[in-house]
Amino acid sequence: MEATGLIDHFARNNLPPQEQWPVLLLDNNPDVAYPDRLNAATELLGAQIERGLGDNVALQWLENNEEKQITYKELDNLSNQIAHVFVDEMGLVSGNRILLRGPNNLMMAASWLAALKVGLVTVPTMPLLRAVELKTILDKAEIQAAVCDAHLADELNFCMDAAHPSHSAFLKTALFFNDNDPQSLDSLAKTKSTEFTACDTAADDVCLIAFTSGTTGQPKGCMHFHRDVLIMCDTFGKHILRLTPEDKVCGTPPLAFTFGLGGLLCFPLRVGASSVLAQGLTPKTMLEYVDRFGITMTFTAPTFYRQMAGLVNNYSLASLKNTVSAGEALPQATRELWKAASGIEMIDGIGGTEMIHVYVSSRPENVRPGAIGQVVPGFQAQVVDDNLQPVPNGTVGRLAVRGPSGCRYLSDPRQMQFVQDGWNLPGDTFTMDDDGYLFYQARNDDMIISSGYNIAGPEVEDCLLKHPAVSECGVVGVPDDLRGQILKAYIILKEGHYPDDDLAKELQDFVKQNAAPYKYPRAIEFVDDLPRTETGKLQRFMLRKMALTS
Repeated sequence: MEATGLIDHFARNNLPPQEQWPVLLLDNNPDVAYPDRLNAATELLGAQIERGLGDNVALQWLENNEEKQITYKELDNLSNQIAHVFVDEMGLVSGNRILLRGPNNLMMAASWLAALKVGLVTVPTMPLLRAVELKTILDKAEIQAAVCDAHLADELNFCMDAAHPSHSAFLKTALFFNDNDPQSLDSLAKTKSTEFTACDTAADDVCLIAFTSGTTGQPKGCMHFHRDVLIMCDTFGKHILRLTPEDKVCGTPPLAFTFGLGGLLCFPLRVGASSVLAQGLTPKTMLEYVDRFGITMTFTAPTFYRQMAGLVNNYSLASLKNTVSAGEALPQATRELWKAASGIEMIDGIGGTEMIHVYVSSRPENVRPGAIGQVVPGFQAQVVDDNLQPVPNGTVGRLAVRGPSGCRYLSDPRQMQFVQDGWNLPGDTFTMDDDGYLFYQARNDDMIISSGYNIAGPEVEDCLLKHPAVSECGVVGVPDDLRGQILKAYIILKEGHYPDDDLAKELQDFVKQNAAPYKYPRAIEFVDDLPRTETGKLQRFMLRKMALTS
């Protein structure tokens, strides 16, 4: 590890022991041959200005239905002003942790860049988190400072209230933005110089702690270095997305989610492209944004594309060239539906917070039906058994992956579960074909064993989605005395279709006719909505809970 440029050594001191790290593939790869000292924010902004792209539009957004924009040079200046506020008004020094809380807007993006320039360790958080969840993060990362959108102030204020159950003793100071108060971050930034000398950080200084959703227990803090921010840009971004300065991106994932941080901020900034930031997008408004702003690439979850497919005929979409799906498995039925509606072959990908971004994907021209793709250049993957031994191609097993980035949990014994024998084990079940294409089966804990058969819930969901009555669905295993487990499907119907026993039987027969008969759902429940995370992931554990209580 390089000599740190940080004053506060908390993050480095709470990295796992190096013998618990995965193997990092950094040598002999010019894509990730970075200098020992680098600051990711300087590379994302300053490098583009030096290339002569300072007048390129970096970010765009709508404000009271009026189009607004900021250039690279203006964003660099604004982030410098915010950096001064962090140092002068909040008294922060490099290595301090700062919680960032806000939707996808200018100040959230600029604050993240500013924090990196100061050498702070950023901890972005999902806008919908409650005070009790924020407290867990604040305490785990011993976070001293926070900046927050004024519209989300309430839950954070609870964490600063000594009388509240969610009070965090670590959090000492907070500023709010998108607020006209004289002491707001916005107002204070306006008084500061637009010049700021970025911290001389090491490439392997921690700059980001990205917390997992915590749906299976306490959230895990994934620690990423300044070089990791560039790695996601120079692997998946460079080889699969191939953005250019002429591109304009938009999407739904929050900047607090590394899918959104990469796709909607870092990837476009790395090449001098533009990002359109939006809050509360719906399938309809996403399509409106594409036409209004001339979007060339979108980022969202499979369910969004499925819903947009039925609306595309109302829009031109002349500018749209690429659509990126991640966050959860893309059903083949959704891929086919979207292509039939839009003419665009989806870029699918699987990644994870632990790895910072996507490590398996394919360019549209290299798509193979049913497969997510091959490993992104710079990464390696294999499918292994429970003893970490590679299984024959075509055999179901656990995915093991390694590359230039990898899992380093913040002071967490679960490090040894995720990293074994130098490989990252994301918890996904896959098969691989002879050409290295990887076919997703399920999360390891979502495999359903019924009468001795191993059944992947997502495979059955994909089959059901091909039925003309099905809008969305989720399939889980529920206990059964005779078979161990049976499959239960929770189904949202399309408009014009009505739930009854005849339709349930029709759907069961449809699965029997289009998949192995033992994979049909023996129980079907029609519902109005499905439990999803803020990033669009189906919460199958919630469906399992529902099944146990119904």
